[in-house]
Amino acid sequence: MIERTDISRKQQKGGIAAVIVAAGRGERAGQADGPKQYRHIGGRAIIAHTLETFLSHPHIDDIVIAIHADDRELLHKAAKEHHDRITIVIGGPTRQESVRLGLLALLPNQPAKVLIHDGVRPFCDMELINRTIDTITHDQGALPALPVADTLKREAPGGIVAETVPRTGLHGAQTPQGFPFAAILAAHEQAHALGRHDFTDDASIAEWAKIPVMLVPGSPDNVKLTWARDISMADQRLKGSASGFPDVRTGNGYDVHCFEDGDHVVLCGVSIPHTRKLSGHSDADVGLHALTDALLATCGAGDIGTHFPPSDPQWKGAASRQFVEHAVKLVRERGGRIANADITLICEAPKIGPHREAIVAELSSMLGISGDRISIKASTNERLGFIGREEGIAAIVTASVIYPGEVPA
Repeated sequence: MIERTDISRKQQKGGIAAVIVAAGRGERAGQADGPKQYRHIGGRAIIAHTLETFLSHPHIDDIVIAIHADDRELLHKAAKEHHDRITIVIGGPTRQESVRLGLLALLPNQPAKVLIHDGVRPFCDMELINRTIDTITHDQGALPALPVADTLKREAPGGIVAETVPRTGLHGAQTPQGFPFAAILAAHEQAHALGRHDFTDDASIAEWAKIPVMLVPGSPDNVKLTWARDISMADQRLKGSASGFPDVRTGNGYDVHCFEDGDHVVLCGVSIPHTRKLSGHSDADVGLHALTDALLATCGAGDIGTHFPPSDPQWKGAASRQFVEHAVKLVRERGGRIANADITLICEAPKIGPHREAIVAELSSMLGISGDRISIKASTNERLGFIGREEGIAAIVTASVIYPGEVPA
């Protein structure tokens, strides 16, 4: 049963969708405080943390959440601000059946790829989602997993150790697991028709249906909250990260390029028709150059010239997107999370307003953050100076990044 249809997120064929499974009762965590997906960590419900990660991903178009029939009000309280951005489905008696019903709810939109995620894995991050999405093809699924580190023992009757199991090649499966939508839906429907309800995850159904599944690196932080102790530790983790002085860093970037003969300019990754173009060793994208410097500044990694010297011929005519993506990679390697980017383009012409939506979409893709965390402003120089004489364009960028730990005393 579909309780609500998403009316605000774009719904398009061939996109990327997600099914969040949250219909379980969570008996192993105890029932005194209700189903575990609605218990609070860091002051908010577990399921709210999980949903926000997927809702903020720039490439996920549709989200279905499968819940228990008794939990409508619990979900409303936990994620009421997101109700108009998700589709709610009443799940089945098993996780497998809940996933199947969630996939069926996506059938009208026919996404190309689908991610299937446990609602009680609230620490899944953007990088893990991106790795999974990038690995899915038209005939191949993706499974985030970590190599087994513990020595494994097989138990004999009476609790005696029967043997040590070699751990070479063994991995612990995580979610989100990703698949070509049509193939995984067909596999679920086939299993349902044959009365097979014994699969413990979607990768095992894919294996049974002969859909190849590629392993991708999981994340040690992406834990499933199964026991009451898991929830308590997650709560302490979030409360701890909220205490003290969080390490929020701000970087600034400035760049300017002059005009030369041409018929378009490239600003923040978008080609805009104009009577001239910007002069530079690369594509002279003044906005992305300033953004690169701002991101590098947050982790003390030098400036754009340090990493991409204009004297190097390999960068001649290069798309500046790769400069930004390099800076983003350095930020994330240091554990940083980009909070927002504020970009001001200073020019008399061309007009930026008609292209703002396209620019935000490009930047959202490069930075891995949602459009509401990106500000694009345009200003003239009131006909003063070289900008006023329409000799060039300047850009000023401020970026905020949150790093692990806290500001030293």
